[in-house]
Amino acid sequence: MIVADIIEIAKSAGSVLKEGFGRNFQIEFKTNESNLVTEYDKKSEAVIMEYISKKYPAHTIITEESAGHKGSSEYAWVIDPLDGTTNFAHGFPVFSVSIGVTKGTEVIAGCVYDVMRDDLYCAEKGGGSYRNDKKLNVSSTEILGRSLLVTGFPYDIAGNPYNAAGIFTEFLKHARGIRRLGSAAIDFCFVASGAFDGFWEVHLNPWDICAGRLLVEEAGGRVTDFRGVNSELFPKHILATNGKLHKPMEEVIGRAFRPGETVCPFN
Repeated sequence: MIVADIIEIAKSAGSVLKEGFGRNFQIEFKTNESNLVTEYDKKSEAVIMEYISKKYPAHTIITEESAGHKGSSEYAWVIDPLDGTTNFAHGFPVFSVSIGVTKGTEVIAGCVYDVMRDDLYCAEKGGGSYRNDKKLNVSSTEILGRSLLVTGFPYDIAGNPYNAAGIFTEFLKHARGIRRLGSAAIDFCFVASGAFDGFWEVHLNPWDICAGRLLVEEAGGRVTDFRGVNSELFPKHILATNGKLHKPMEEVIGRAFRPGETVCPFN
């Protein structure tokens, strides 16, 4: 089964990250000084790609840190070898390995390995979501004022894409609390487990979303873009909730969302 392979790969990559955590290592910058890549991002990716290339040579690999691999089959592996690189680089123990598999236009399997807590979140299309061996269900919270939400900020937050700062400010007025963990994959996991009632973020990539969205959906939640539309597999702005809070969160976002607009509130 493909899930068993994902688990094996995620655990192997996680071992590489555990070995490197807290050590001195090489850090490079991608688009700016907030967008880091470490040598362990690359080592983790190498472990994952080697496994997939050997066992599933015809499958496409889409990954954050390299060009990946273009296969000839309808299957694609969507990989983030280290989600939470900034946390990892600063010695903050919240980061993950995220691996999802698509078939055509559907995500059929995915796992997120919360490395330092040794928690493995896995889902298979139609088979439910699990943390280790425990079945997951989203929360039953129905009132936004009683909710605990989670979000993240893009690396280009200084440009305030989609008025991300304004959306955050709007939610501060309506939710019980908001957290920011620094790993979108783990954010999805905590929505799936019911710890968080909802998650929103702008400027995400396929490897940020793939495994996590399946985990939330298979736990009974809902994942769309900010407008509540589910037409894209990997939208650039994402809303994941327990379902009951989806419409209230859409409404809050709608008051501040500025599609296509860049506004800098920091000048």
